[in-house]
Amino acid sequence: MDLGDGAAGPDGRFRFVGRQRELGQLLAALRRPPAVVLVEGEAGIGKSRLVREAAAVLRAERRQVLTGLCHPLREPFPYGPVVDALRKADLADVTGFPPTAGALAPLLPDLAGRLPDPPQQPADASGRRFQLLQAVRSYLTALGPAVLVVEDLHWIDDATRDLLLLLARDLPPHLGLVLTYRAEDLPPKGAVLGAVYHHPPGTAGSVIRLGPLLEPEVRELAAAALGPSATAALGAALYRRSEGLPLVAEEDLITLAEQGGPHGRPGALERLRDADAPHGLREAVTGRLGMLSPDASAIAETSAVLGVAAPEELLADVAGLGRERGAEAVIELLRASLLREAGQGEYALRHVLAQQVVYRAIPGPARLRLHRRAVEALRARTPVPLMQIAHHTLAAGDRAGWLLRAQEAADQAIAVRDGGTASPLLRRMLDRPELAGEARSRAALALAGVAASSLDFRTDALVLRRLLDDPGLPMEVRGEIRLGLGLGMLNENADPAGFDEVERAVGELAAGRPGPAVRAMVALALKEAEGPAYTRAWLERAEDAVRDLDDEAMKAAVHATRLTLMACQGDPAVWGLTERLPRHPDDRAVLRQTARALQNVADTAAYLGHDRRATALSAEAGQIAARVGSPIVMFLSHGTRLRLDALAGRWEGLEERLDALVDEYPTAGGARAERAVVGGTLAAARGRHTRALEHFHEAFRIGADQMLVGIELRAAAGLTSLHLARGEAPRAWAVAGQAVDTARRTAAWPRAAGLVSAAVEAALACDRRSAAERLAAEAGQGLDGCDAPAAAADLEVAQGLLLLDTDPAGAAGHFCGAARRWRGIGRPYEAARALDRAGDAWRGAGGAGAVEPLTEALALYTGVGATADATRCGRVLTDLGAARRRPGRRGYGGSLSPREHQVAGLLAAGATNQRIAEALFLSPRTVENHVAKVLRKLGTDRKGVAAVHPDRADGPERPDGG
Repeated sequence: MDLGDGAAGPDGRFRFVGRQRELGQLLAALRRPPAVVLVEGEAGIGKSRLVREAAAVLRAERRQVLTGLCHPLREPFPYGPVVDALRKADLADVTGFPPTAGALAPLLPDLAGRLPDPPQQPADASGRRFQLLQAVRSYLTALGPAVLVVEDLHWIDDATRDLLLLLARDLPPHLGLVLTYRAEDLPPKGAVLGAVYHHPPGTAGSVIRLGPLLEPEVRELAAAALGPSATAALGAALYRRSEGLPLVAEEDLITLAEQGGPHGRPGALERLRDADAPHGLREAVTGRLGMLSPDASAIAETSAVLGVAAPEELLADVAGLGRERGAEAVIELLRASLLREAGQGEYALRHVLAQQVVYRAIPGPARLRLHRRAVEALRARTPVPLMQIAHHTLAAGDRAGWLLRAQEAADQAIAVRDGGTASPLLRRMLDRPELAGEARSRAALALAGVAASSLDFRTDALVLRRLLDDPGLPMEVRGEIRLGLGLGMLNENADPAGFDEVERAVGELAAGRPGPAVRAMVALALKEAEGPAYTRAWLERAEDAVRDLDDEAMKAAVHATRLTLMACQGDPAVWGLTERLPRHPDDRAVLRQTARALQNVADTAAYLGHDRRATALSAEAGQIAARVGSPIVMFLSHGTRLRLDALAGRWEGLEERLDALVDEYPTAGGARAERAVVGGTLAAARGRHTRALEHFHEAFRIGADQMLVGIELRAAAGLTSLHLARGEAPRAWAVAGQAVDTARRTAAWPRAAGLVSAAVEAALACDRRSAAERLAAEAGQGLDGCDAPAAAADLEVAQGLLLLDTDPAGAAGHFCGAARRWRGIGRPYEAARALDRAGDAWRGAGGAGAVEPLTEALALYTGVGATADATRCGRVLTDLGAARRRPGRRGYGGSLSPREHQVAGLLAAGATNQRIAEALFLSPRTVENHVAKVLRKLGTDRKGVAAVHPDRADGPERPDGG
C-alpha cells in the first residue's frame, strides 16, 4: 500500500491538515505552564492526532510528555490512567523525590527503588485521595517541565476524575495538563471533570473544540496521500462521504490506495459517490476485512470482542489459533492498518468506531462463542481480570453467571478501595430482579458501604432508596443501607435530612448490628443544631452500647466524641481528659481516634480563647495523624493553625495560605467558610467593606446550610459589625438575632465570642436596650462555670457598651479590662478594638484619658496591618492634639514612658523596627533607642515582651478605670 511521500506525519500515517490554529493554541498554552487544556471532539475527529503532533514538538523542546488512556472496560485499578502515564517518565535527570511521593511506590512497583518509602495509607477514602494527590503532585514537580496527557475522559473512573480535578486546581509550576474527551459520551449534564472547572489564577489554558475538516482540507489530505490521482472530484466525494470526519476520510484513502488508486481500479470514484456518508467507515472496514486471510479476520474479530487492548498470545488463544499463526495474523493486521500497537506489547483495533463495525459484522453465534472463549482465556491470566470476565459472561448470555462474576469484581474493587468501579457494577446487579436473597443483601450492603464516600453519591442514593422499599431485605440490612445513605447525605452536602436517616437506622440496627448502631449514635451525638440535651442523650446511648463491644477503636471513637462535646460546652475537665488520651497504643485505629480527639478539642479551644493550648494540641494532632496516615486530620490541623494565625494577627500572606488549604480539599465546606470569615475580617480591617460583606455572607450561608455552628456565629458577628459601621442598624439586628437564636438553641455561648458584643451594640442602635440587657445577662449565665476566656472578654465589651451612655468612665474600664483579657489570650486585633472603644468612651466623658488607649490601639492596628482602623485611629489622635508636646516632661525612671509603652505594644504584636518607625513616625535610630530601653526596663528579649508588657502606661493623667 503506497500513500505517497507527502502523507506521513509523526505517526507514520497521513499528513496533518486543517488543525494548525488548534495546534498553535495548544502549544501556546503548554509553553506557559502551569496550564490545563481540554480537547473536545467526537470520535474520529482527530483529538489524539492533535495531541501527538504537539507532543512531537514539545519533546524536541526537552519536555517530557506522559500519556495515559481511559478504557471502557477497565479492571479495578484506581487511578490507572494516571499511573500508566507516570510509569513512562524518564527519570534519568531526576535527582530525588520528596517523601510525599512515596505513596506512589505501591502503584509503580518498577520505580519503587527510586521512590521514598510509602507512608501509612489512610483508612478513609478522602484521606487516601488527598495522600495520592500530594504524591502525584510532588512526583510531577520533580520531573521538571512536563506535560501529562489523559485521553478519552468520557470513559474515566470516578477516582481518577476526582484526582485530576484536584490536580488541575493546583498544578505544579512546570506542568501542563491535557485532557481529551467526547462531550456526547459524558454523563447527562456531566462536566468533563465531574464538577465545573475554572482555571485558577495564574494557570493558563483553554478549551479546544475540534470540528469537521473543511472540503479544501479533505482535498489536501487526499492529495498528500494519493498524489496526482487525487482529483478535485475525488476530494469532493471523500468530503461528502466523511462529512469532514478525518477518520472516515483516512479509511477511504487507505482503501483506495490498496486498490491502486481510482485509475488502477475503475469505478472506485463511482463507488465513493454512491455510498452514503454514515456507511463510509463500515464499508471501508468491512471491505478491508474481506481482503484479509482467515487467520487475520479471526484476530480482528477477537480484538473487537475483547474490547480492550490485549497481548498477542491472548488474541491467539481466544481466536483458537496457535501462537505462531496468531503472530502472523497480528502482523498482517498491523500492515493493513486495522490493528494498532497500544503499548507494552498489546494490540487493539485502530479506533473505537472500527471496533464497533467489526463487532457488529460478526454473526451472533460466532460472537457468543468468542465471548465464552474470552472467559476461559481470561481466567488463566494473572491477576485474573474479573471485570472483563463479568462483561464477557453477560455478553455470552449467562445472566446467573454474570451476577456471580460481577460480585467477585465488585469485591475486588472494594478490596483495592476503588469505589468508582464497584458502585456502577453493584448498581447494575441490584437492578436485576433475579438477584435475590443473601446475594441481594450482600450487594446492597456493599453499595451502602461505598456510597458514603462515593463521588457519584446521588446516583447511588437513588438505588439505596429503592432498596429501602424492598420488603425482602432483612431489617438489619435495611438499617445498614439507611446508615450508608444518611452518612452519604451528610458527607455530600451536609444535608440535614441525612441525620433523619441515621436516626431511623439506629432502630433497625440496634438488635442485630450493634457496631454500626454505635457508629450511627456517634454521628447523631454530633448533631449540634439540636442542642446539648439531644447530643448528650445520643452520646450516653453510644457509651452504654459500646461497653458490650469487643472493639477498642469504636470505644475510642465514642470517647473522642465525648471530649469534643465537653470542649464545645467549655467544660474545664476536658483538658485533663485530653492529657490522658493514649499516645502510644498498639492499635493504630485507636491512635487514629486520639488524633481525631486532639484535633477536635484543639479546634474548639481556638473558639474558646485557649489559643496557646489550641496551637499545641493541633500540632500534636497533626503529628500523630502523619504517623497513622490520616490526611483528613492533618488537613484540619493545618486549618486550625491558620485560624490561630489570623487571631494572633499574623496576617501577612494569610489569604494565600488559606487559598492553598481550600485547594487541597475543594469540597470541604468548613475550609471554604474559614477562608471567607478570615477574608471578611481582613477586608473590613482594611476598609474594603463590600468585599468583606461578600466574604461574611458566604461564610454565614455555609455555616447555616452545613450546621457549622461556630462558623455561623463568627460570620454573623462580622456581618453585624459591618452593617453597624455602614449605619444599617436594622439589618445588623436582624442578622444578630438569627445567630443569637442559634447560640441559644445550641447553648453555644462559650464559642460566641464576638457575637454577643455585636448583638448588644445592634440592639442598642435600634433602641432595644431591654433586649440588649437581657442578652448580656443570658450570655453571662450561659458562661457560668465555663472555661471560655474569649467569650468572657467579649462579654466585658458588651457590659461596657451597656454603660456607654450613662457611665462612660465605667464603660472605659470594662473596655480596658477586655483589652487585658484579649492580650492575655494573644489576640492583638481584638485588644486594639477594645482599646479603641475605651478611647471613644473617654472622649464621651470629656476627652481626658482618651489619648493613651487610642495610642496603644494605633500601635496594635499598625502591627497587624489593619490599615483602615489605623488610619481612622490616627485621625482621632490628631484631632485630640496628641502630637503636641507638653513642657516640663516628667522622668519615668525604671517605668515605661507612654512612648515606650507604644513601642512595647508593637513589639508584643511582633512588629519589626521598621514597622514601629512607620507606625509612630519616628526615625529608625530613635526606634532602636526606644527598643533598647524597653527591653532593659522589662528585663527580657523581643520574644518575651508580650508576656511581661504591662497593660497600660504609668502616669497621673489617666483616671482610674481608664
